Amino acid sequence: MSGEYTQEFVDVDGARIGVQSYPEPDGPPGAPVVVIWPAMGVRARYYRPFATALREAGLAVVVADLRGTGESTPAPSRTCRYGYAELATDVGAVLDALKPRLDGRTRLLLGHSLGGQVAVLHQALHDADRVDGLALVAVGIPWWRGYPGRRGWGVLPYTQGIAAVARLLGVWPGWGFGGRQARGVIRDWAYTARTGRFPVLDGVDVEAAVRRVRTPVLAVSVDDDQYTPHETMDHLCGKLTAAEVSRHRYTVAEAGAPLDHFTWVRAAAPLAARIAAFAAALPAR
Repeated sequence: MSGEYTQEFVDVDGARIGVQSYPEPDGPPGAPVVVIWPAMGVRARYYRPFATALREAGLAVVVADLRGTGESTPAPSRTCRYGYAELATDVGAVLDALKPRLDGRTRLLLGHSLGGQVAVLHQALHDADRVDGLALVAVGIPWWRGYPGRRGWGVLPYTQGIAAVARLLGVWPGWGFGGRQARGVIRDWAYTARTGRFPVLDGVDVEAAVRRVRTPVLAVSVDDDQYTPHETMDHLCGKLTAAEVSRHRYTVAEAGAPLDHFTWVRAAAPLAARIAAFAAALPAR
């Protein structure tokens, strides 16, 4: 329990997803609701400064822990079999649990890094009509050929080396990257890094499904992002061919502070205002 938010839990397929619900913002009732999905290995509570900025911009905020991270179970181990398919299913389970709060209100999925991929996958594979907008911040397909200059030549062995360790040990121990992770999550992530494509999930051609997503998208890449530079977001946006995509680069000048893949969370007031404007422009339910 926190004075800032209420800690709740959603049970899904033997897992328990931790959900942090922040108080309603000041202003008229029925404000748009933003449901945040974090980066790999990042706890929901890390987003408290961002949640504060979003609430001050007039949005209601919920932050979920990805399966296996923070308050969510199961803790990654050799017995865990889940990957991207299960993470996408978790999004739908949380939306179902939040239905009383969401009814009649504009609702956004907001994903950071892996959480953004998971949000896109939910829209592609499940009931996209439950969500009015998709905000992607510091998200990208980490395809090694998509990195600028010579960086990709380091990305390929780095990502595939992590996948090899996860296969060998049955779990990724979190050595210097991403926190402890189920090998299925690392397997699917490494596939995107190797091929630039989403893997087939439960027999579904995910690449084709993503091309059919029609949910409006605000896609924000961040200056000095060491993991998902602007080009990796461009590659992801190129897959969203049926969606109206508003593309934005969040610069150091706009933020008024240094930025990278993680620190933007602490300098997000201008970004929160942009997200609130995006939500306000979506068609009313």
